[in-house]
Amino acid sequence: MDFRDDVELDPSQVEDAGGYSGGGGGGGGFPGGMIVGGGGIVSLIVLVLVFVLNNVGGGGGSSEPAQQRPASNLAEQCHTGKDADQSEKCRVVGVVNSIQDYWKKEISGYRPAKTVLYSGQLKTSCGTASSAVGPFYCPGDQRVYLDLSFFEQLHSQFGAKGGPFAQAYVIAHEYGHHAQDLLGALGSSGSSVAIELQADCYAGVWAHNAVQTGFYDKPFTTAEISEALDAAAAVGDDRIQQRTTGRVDPESFTHGSSKQRVAAFQRGYENGRPGDCGLDELR
Repeated sequence: MDFRDDVELDPSQVEDAGGYSGGGGGGGGFPGGMIVGGGGIVSLIVLVLVFVLNNVGGGGGSSEPAQQRPASNLAEQCHTGKDADQSEKCRVVGVVNSIQDYWKKEISGYRPAKTVLYSGQLKTSCGTASSAVGPFYCPGDQRVYLDLSFFEQLHSQFGAKGGPFAQAYVIAHEYGHHAQDLLGALGSSGSSVAIELQADCYAGVWAHNAVQTGFYDKPFTTAEISEALDAAAAVGDDRIQQRTTGRVDPESFTHGSSKQRVAAFQRGYENGRPGDCGLDELR
């Protein structure tokens, strides 16, 4: 996933809030209803992680003291696509810039949504988020929240291969929720599964059109798209339930099966049009 070396980045679209990492001795969690319209790809993962972290080994949590991670000034670090190819945080900036460049051309009156990088806990308009929540979109302040350590969890806890484009898929999914928010879909009567599958489809639509935003040298490769499909499959409700509980309960699905999530992304990627991501077609 190579950026154009000379493309200018807009780091104002991403904020590094710093935070705390390390111990913390349990607690945390998140208030019910904090994340409207889903919670990105990880609502079910959150419940599983909270259960595992609170119950394995007695649920005592780490005894190590929490350590503050200072915020960084992305404006000093992220200037061009060359920086995005060399730094994870600058890559996030580049991906966010490309996604928003696409959506501002598709949605009249598009309002940019800032991505906030954090660790530990952070207060948002949707409540206090902990790192266990994973990436999510908050309609209350129209921001995407992202703890970069989630990507390692996606690989180590849930078997995804990972890679830069898997990260791009996750971010594009969250901005799919922002597009839904602006278009009024989050307040619709659509099921949570349909809402999440539409966000996957929108992520695929961006991937199809990303090179036209001017941030990338060439269209994404088959291998890069495979990273996204692998990540989508890894976070299917059925696979997570099977891995964590040993059984699958379709009635409790919130995001869709692995097959549905892969198909939704592929639909968007192959067609390249938001209009082909209708909620009725994705149920």
